[in-house]
Amino acid sequence: MAASCMRVLGRPGISLFSRAALPGPCRAYGTGGAGFRSKLFGAAPVRGGGGRVLGCAFLLGGGLGLYHTVKLSFQHQFAQQQTTRVESGNLRLTLYQYKTCPFCSKVRAFLDYYGLPYEVVEVNPVLRKEIKFSEYRKVPIVLVDMGEILQLNDSSVIISALKTYMISRDKTMQQIISYYPEMRSKNEKGKEVVEYNNKYWVMLTEQETVQVYPVKDSRKEEMKWRRWADDLLVHLISPNVYRTPRESLASFDYIVREGKFGPLEGFFAKYVGAAAMYVIGKRLKSRHNLQDDVRQDLYKAVNEWVAAIGKKREFMGGDQPNLADLAVFGVLRVMEGLQAFDDMMSNTKVRAWYRRMELATQQHLGRQ
Repeated sequence: MAASCMRVLGRPGISLFSRAALPGPCRAYGTGGAGFRSKLFGAAPVRGGGGRVLGCAFLLGGGLGLYHTVKLSFQHQFAQQQTTRVESGNLRLTLYQYKTCPFCSKVRAFLDYYGLPYEVVEVNPVLRKEIKFSEYRKVPIVLVDMGEILQLNDSSVIISALKTYMISRDKTMQQIISYYPEMRSKNEKGKEVVEYNNKYWVMLTEQETVQVYPVKDSRKEEMKWRRWADDLLVHLISPNVYRTPRESLASFDYIVREGKFGPLEGFFAKYVGAAAMYVIGKRLKSRHNLQDDVRQDLYKAVNEWVAAIGKKREFMGGDQPNLADLAVFGVLRVMEGLQAFDDMMSNTKVRAWYRRMELATQQHLGRQ
């Protein structure tokens, strides 16, 4: 939200909001086998066609009952094994973040939903001394301590890699990280840009794919909307929260209050930053081809998301949120408490879905 502001305000190498992304492989297991058999216990024989029909009914009913029993047992064991993998692996996570960054918020939404314990280190957006250990100078960064410290960069990579690790029982975190190679290039201004291949992929075997994505094309749908959250939705946040001088000041009051600033830095960021970002917000509007009333672009995007979920699903993931739900929720959540958020809730159809997501993350429903 405020990365461009810090570049304008003095540039000791600052960026208030940065991106991160990640994909990876997963594995699921089932129960049951050849030893399962249904038995009909003796009853008096029934004569005629009615007896055959009744016998078929008993067989059908018994078969369906057995199917649902095995299915529930399969799903229960699969869920238990996901939890066991994380707990038995002594997975300790530290998230380096700016609290008001939409990409950091995406990662928190994922960690909260799945009930993964983690520590938070709030990074000073000016000096960034908290991440001086890292050549990668953006947030979020997640350190994974498994006896050896491993670093995950980019919000989508972080999410995809951790999701892979939760499910896959035959891959180490080191192997999983290797699936998301770093790619360096230079943009049109000659500045080096770091991207990550495969970041929207959760790496799965064929068997695992069927278990995790049982509905046809649900995996493609999840990846499509995760990318949409990064490439479109996130770029609507700054023009909307800095839309007017009053909104810009309110946004920076929130950023300073929730962030890690010294007294002088906070004063400077709040007043000079608010003025600068109001101007920059106008440039962003032009860069992303937004309407004069940028609220309309926000409403349109949010309603497009709700329409894609449809009326028959509670979440994009069906009965439970998937990674696209968590990404979109994480991005929108950073506007809470600001006028743009209130307007969005009043003028779109997102409220019911948003409240369900709020409950799911607060209660760590993914742990179940």
